[in-house]
Amino acid sequence: MIISGGGTGGHVFPAIAIANAIRGKVPDSEILFIGANGKLEMEKVPAAGYPIHGLWISGLQRRLTWKNLSFPLKVIFSLMKASQIINRFKPDIVIGVGGYASGPTLRAAIRKKIPTLIQEQNSYPGITNKLLGKKVTKICVAYEGMERFFPKNKILFTGNPVRQDILSIRNKRKDGLLNFGLKEDKKVILILGGSLGAGTINRSVLNCVRKGITEKGCQILWQTGKFYFDNTIANLEISTNPDVHVVAFIDRMDLAYASADIVISRAGAIAISELCIAGKPVLLIPSPNVAEDHQTKNAQALERTGSAIMIKDWEAEERLFQKLNELLEDQHLQKLLHENISRLAIPDAADRIADEALQMTTNYSIH
Repeated sequence: MIISGGGTGGHVFPAIAIANAIRGKVPDSEILFIGANGKLEMEKVPAAGYPIHGLWISGLQRRLTWKNLSFPLKVIFSLMKASQIINRFKPDIVIGVGGYASGPTLRAAIRKKIPTLIQEQNSYPGITNKLLGKKVTKICVAYEGMERFFPKNKILFTGNPVRQDILSIRNKRKDGLLNFGLKEDKKVILILGGSLGAGTINRSVLNCVRKGITEKGCQILWQTGKFYFDNTIANLEISTNPDVHVVAFIDRMDLAYASADIVISRAGAIAISELCIAGKPVLLIPSPNVAEDHQTKNAQALERTGSAIMIKDWEAEERLFQKLNELLEDQHLQKLLHENISRLAIPDAADRIADEALQMTTNYSIH
């Protein structure tokens, strides 16, 4: 099998989860990844034990820039290289998880009449997956109502795969509190802005700290992102508040979720899938700086079912303190959010996708 895509952790980690699920079912299966040169997958996939080839490909910039001049050339070169890799590897199926590399790879596979599957993580798909949806064999989705974008007969509701350690956070709270130096007698607010961090969330949380949110009997575990860490520390006067724990990046997300009572997060598809499994009350602040504004649509999908509270990015600095304070004081709302978001959890998503992929290879019998 070939698995293609990446660019961000939201694409890379689900891809690895699918590969691991396939290996768990068919231990001698050969799995090759195709990613984009210089992107996260070129580091994370080999670290997970899988081979990867890189394509010279990047996204089309939405603003006018000279970088767009090389885009057609990159597409042509990537299509040619993807085609060569497919000819040599002879996959039974090609799986796309989103990201720059998946477009050329899946197009090459479709031309060669190889079975193809895309895994759409968001409630609103990007342009590439919308176009590919008409040609691929199957489409695995994580939200209801996706027949608005894809042929109904191709859609399979599987959920989004998440990292294995997130599936087992029960009974880890004490370990989590110890790991991060947190107190047992205070509620933990976990702050997540995605792997790169989020300026709006960091500024909004800084406002909350200055307004005295930790005086409400809570403590903060704050992942700022590496880019914002030094600036946050400089602005925080950290030594004066022992209830604020600031880190650039959290490696043990299982322990972070296990420790948390409330989460403040961006609304990326995989972050939401993890939050559903963790079952925590969450305040979502969707990023406005993503293609098709899909984070807002993801957050709205949860808000409609009473599974999360959404605060728009532009109003977060002004409104987060009030919303967080209200949630801290309302035990009934915390319980309701926990129950509603937990119902959306699909812990076996990777297995569902792996089963479908394996079934497709059997059905088509191309060996």
